[in-house]
Amino acid sequence: MNAIEISRTGLEVEWRRLEVIAQNLANASSTLDATGQPYHAMRLISGPAASFADVLAGRADQSGLRGVAVYSIEAQNLPPRRVYEPSHPQADLDGYVTYPGFDHAAEMALMVKTSRSYEANIVAMNSARQMYTKALEIGRRG
Repeated sequence: MNAIEISRTGLEVEWRRLEVIAQNLANASSTLDATGQPYHAMRLISGPAASFADVLAGRADQSGLRGVAVYSIEAQNLPPRRVYEPSHPQADLDGYVTYPGFDHAAEMALMVKTSRSYEANIVAMNSARQMYTKALEIGRRG
């Protein structure tokens, strides 16, 4: 696998992570999801596409590099946030509405970190492209 393909896998994973973060932020004020259950913030789990054991055993491709992959998208186990809103149609008998319990500031910080990782993969991809182009130019001269 070449450097451009590895960066491409990084772009795909970070894009998916941004989608999950955007979904969490969009549902910050949701009381229920589409199935009628309380909304739980989600988190994308990712890591190397080839396991260390596969690389050592020679089961990975020739370079042992396969980039990164999404392992799963899992619900976070966070306690819900209860807000006193007695006039809300979904308030309980005590007047409280249950919202997803996640930290908005931490979610925004993760979004910035993820967008920086996305940008870093673009820079790496462009650098690899420039190196391949330069190698072709050198090969034509020789």
